[in-house]
Amino acid sequence: MRLSVGCAQWTHTAWQEQQPDPRERLRGYAGWCTAVETNTTFYAIPARKTVESWARQTPPEFRFVVKLSKIITHERRMSGAEHELNAFLTAIEPLGPRVHALWVQLPASFGPTDLGVLAGFLRQLPREYRSAVEVRHPAFFTDERAAGQLEYVLNRVGAEWIPFDTTTLFAARPITAGEREAWGKKPRLPRRDRALTEFPIVRYHGRDDAETTIAGWQPWTEVVADWLREGRSPTVFVHTPDNAESLTLARRFHEQMRTLVPELEPLPRPPETSPMTLF
Repeated sequence: MRLSVGCAQWTHTAWQEQQPDPRERLRGYAGWCTAVETNTTFYAIPARKTVESWARQTPPEFRFVVKLSKIITHERRMSGAEHELNAFLTAIEPLGPRVHALWVQLPASFGPTDLGVLAGFLRQLPREYRSAVEVRHPAFFTDERAAGQLEYVLNRVGAEWIPFDTTTLFAARPITAGEREAWGKKPRLPRRDRALTEFPIVRYHGRDDAETTIAGWQPWTEVVADWLREGRSPTVFVHTPDNAESLTLARRFHEQMRTLVPELEPLPRPPETSPMTLF
């Protein structure tokens, strides 16, 4: 039983106090959170030496949920992308057991009729990695038959279904510029809280107001507590429109979970930081 928490990124201008060395931003982040989404790998397959740096900056128990390249999932739609997939897997090898899951995020146009392609693709992925799939087509959330078919495909290979909970974001009209931008970009889908494996992953998106974000994640606290009591080890990522407070909010989620599940191990204490000087 373990609860990992993190954010959608490991560096932010608002986090400079927690990350005083610009060359070691990931190391600074890893002193606060225990997992991270690697959205950068969606836009470009990283150089192997870059990934080696990620491994050096993180402890062995740190977890990366690694998003597959958009060339594989969006442009090739998981067909005829063997070369890109092999290049991707070679690039992330230095992370070793830090790879918590290969994250297959699919476009909203990927619907129930495409599940055969997904099933074939998941069977190609190496068994040493767990896989987790995020879908955005409304049918998977409103049609029980479509949801059941997707679960069947995922269960065949032991893959998880990643929910992206944006219900708090869309619960009220946007106020800030960041919220208005998020309204135009993020999917608006029902909340889903069913775990398929021992390692469920949740992406939760709040608002720019911290207290509204905390109030919005309350439905997840009992869900995650139940998973922990069942012996599962979930990972929860906290998003906000500007993400300025997501680093501390992720820790607050973990702290709240410890009040519900006291046997949960505390997060490591963040390292002491001091102002940088010229000498």
